[in-house]
This record gives sequence, C-alpha cells and structure tokens, in this order.
Amino acid sequence: MAGSGFKELNLSKEIERAIEDMGFEETTTIQAQSIPYMLEGRDVIGQAPTGTGKTAAFGITVLEKIDPKSKVLQAVILCPTRELAIQVAGELKKISKYKTGIEILPIYGGQPIDRQIKALKKGVQIITGTPGRVMDHLDRRTLKMEGVKIIILDEADEMLDMGFRENIETIMKKIPQQRQTIFFSATMPKAILDLTKRYQNNPQFIKLVHKEVTVPNVEQFYFEVKQQAKTEALARLIDYYDLKLSLVFCNTKKRVDELVEDLKIRGYLADGLHGDMQQKQRDIVMSKFRRKDIEVLVATDVAARGIDVGDLEAVFNYDIPTDDEYYVHRIGRTARAGKAGRAFSFVIGKEVYRIRQIQQFTKTKIIAQKIPSISDVEEIRTNIILENVIDVVNAGHLGEYSNLVEKLTQEEYTSLDIAAALLKIIIDKEGKEASGKS
Repeated sequence: MAGSGFKELNLSKEIERAIEDMGFEETTTIQAQSIPYMLEGRDVIGQAPTGTGKTAAFGITVLEKIDPKSKVLQAVILCPTRELAIQVAGELKKISKYKTGIEILPIYGGQPIDRQIKALKKGVQIITGTPGRVMDHLDRRTLKMEGVKIIILDEADEMLDMGFRENIETIMKKIPQQRQTIFFSATMPKAILDLTKRYQNNPQFIKLVHKEVTVPNVEQFYFEVKQQAKTEALARLIDYYDLKLSLVFCNTKKRVDELVEDLKIRGYLADGLHGDMQQKQRDIVMSKFRRKDIEVLVATDVAARGIDVGDLEAVFNYDIPTDDEYYVHRIGRTARAGKAGRAFSFVIGKEVYRIRQIQQFTKTKIIAQKIPSISDVEEIRTNIILENVIDVVNAGHLGEYSNLVEKLTQEEYTSLDIAAALLKIIIDKEGKEASGKS
C-alpha cells in the first residue's frame, strides 16, 4: 500500500514540514514510484485511480520546481471539473504552507472571469484550471505561457471523455517545447496514448495495479461535526455503545497527543501511539492495550501498523484519512476472526465528498448518523444497569441480601420502594462518575 518515508525523497525542509502537518507520514505507492522520476525532470505517465495520493505526488513535484522570485506563470495543471481544480489548488496551498512567494490560482467556469484576470495580473506561478476556462484566458491573452516549464493533465481520460481533446492540444501547443509533461489517468485508452506520443519525450510509465479491495464485516457510519465538537462526539459514542476497547485514528502526531490529554481529563483510560515515540514506549502502550488497561488507543496510520487485537469493538476516524486505502486499512482492525465491528468517521463540511470517494473505492455504504444526545447516553447507561440487575437475579446467591431487604420491609417500606431506591443510588453514582466523560 505504501512506499517509504518522505525524508528519503530529499525534499526541501519547507515541503517536509508541510506534509508532516498534513499527516503524511509515509508515501503511497504512486508517490514512491512517481516522485523521484518527476523530480529528475522526466516526463511521466501515471495510471492510478482517485484516492491513491497522486495529487500530492505531482503537487510536491511542482512546488519543488517553482522559482518564487519569478512572478511569471511556471506550471499549468489541467483538471476535468471546477471541483477538482479547486481541490487541487487547495492541496497545493497546504503543501506550500511554509514556502513564501508562491501564488496558486484555480481558474474555472462559473466564476467571474474579471476576478481571475485581476489575480493573474498580480503574478501567479501555478494555475489549476479546466481546459475551457484556460482557453478563454488564452483567447483574451490574459494567460501568458512563455515561462511554463511543467504541465500536468490530471484525470486525463475524464477530460477526453468530456470532449476537451481539441482544447488540450491547443493549450499544449502554446507551452514551450522545453517543458516537462505529466499525465495522470485512471485508464489508458488509445486517445491518451496518442497524446503521450505526440507531446511527451521518452516518458516513464507507472501503473498502479489496483488490488481488489476487501472490506471486512464492519458497520460503517459517518457524522457531520465541527472540529471543536469532535472530542465530545467521540466521548458520547464510546458511552452510547458502551465500548470497552476502541482505536482512534488521527492524521497528525500533534492531534494524537492533544486528544489523549482531552480523553484523560474526561476520565477515559487513554494512550497514544505515533512516530515520535521510541519503540520501547510503543511496546509498553501496546501491552497495556492488549491487557485492556487502556480502553481507547489513539494513533497515526504508520504507528498503528501491526496492531492486531482480537476484541477491538470499534475504529474511529477522528480525522478522515488522506488516502482511500488507509481507510480500508484502518477499519480492518476491527471485526477480526468473524466478529462484528463498527467504524465511525467524523466529517467536517466539504469532507463529505471524501466519504463519497471512499464509498466508491470500497463499494460499501457508509451511513450518515446523528451524534447521540446526552439523554440518549443516559438511557443506554440505565438499560445497561438494568441488564446487570437481571443477570444478578438470574444467577441467584442472594440469600444474605434478601435478608437485609426483608428487614427493611418490616419497617413499612415495600420491596418495590427499596429496589427503586437502590437503583437510584447506582444510577446517580454512575452518572457522577461518567460526568467527566460526556
């Protein structure tokens, strides 16, 4: 599924720092195979489906090649839809977080062209755009291609399906021949191969073999929440489902540490695993988790490798994973040995599109649900206590306690009053103990 560490790619410190902030600890297969060739300046044809990390692959490459001191356009990324153009620009902005002087602009139909012209006049080094709107700018001469040294066609097969071939060829001819040309496509129809022959120079062909995705017997749910409400949502779900052993995934080491502290304050037996920890520390945490001395383990993807705990009841995607394959890898931790399991994902705003992508990738249904209310949690807690009472009654051996109840009934209290009072004491006590938890 994954390649190697990003550090082995000899990236700039600014890019390394940004991708660590984004939660990328290890390269995906397409990144490991394509980035070294692209950084060398080679033309590349990458055959890879959506959700395999290709945006970060070409995004890192582009940003390493841009000269921030020059305000001329240096990179063009063509996308089939406005949504993808915006998404790619957003990803590049995150990766360039610590690089100063780099301007990235998405240009697409449906937005006033005057706004885009104004931004282009200020100086933009990278554009992510749909072929139609890029052509509009070329016709108006508001886009100057003389300084472009790299062009990327993202989801090239889709662009051809949508009838953009003529536009793509016109755009290609406007860009200097001394350039790097990169194609990414989920499929490789003859039309794509014809384009690569015409516009690429001795390209490196990289094909990601799409393994059959097997999703285990896991009930999958997602919840739309705000970032600041995630911990409360997590606590309520743990209480509502009375989870004794759960694994929570975060995308960054910092988030792991923060969440562990928040859970401990709420009274949960929680600990974390991430890449900054020594192996000895990790082993200690895992031993505690297997012994059930820890009920909630919070981890990053790489640190969680090799976790195989048979009684794991639920997996939480506190952060949506950066890669679709990571989602499958995460939820596969539960429902082991034929047991059922649950997977819960927290989604913020537009991340709901990622859930749709993951559903397409896994060919499974992820059901939208609402976070249980406090009264829902209290009702469940009461039901659990009542079930425990029934179990104890059925087990018998109550002679000594029956005598105590009998004494109280002689003082004009009914057995019903006594049972109700005892239940109230237990439920109130449980509520106080759990008040730090939800």
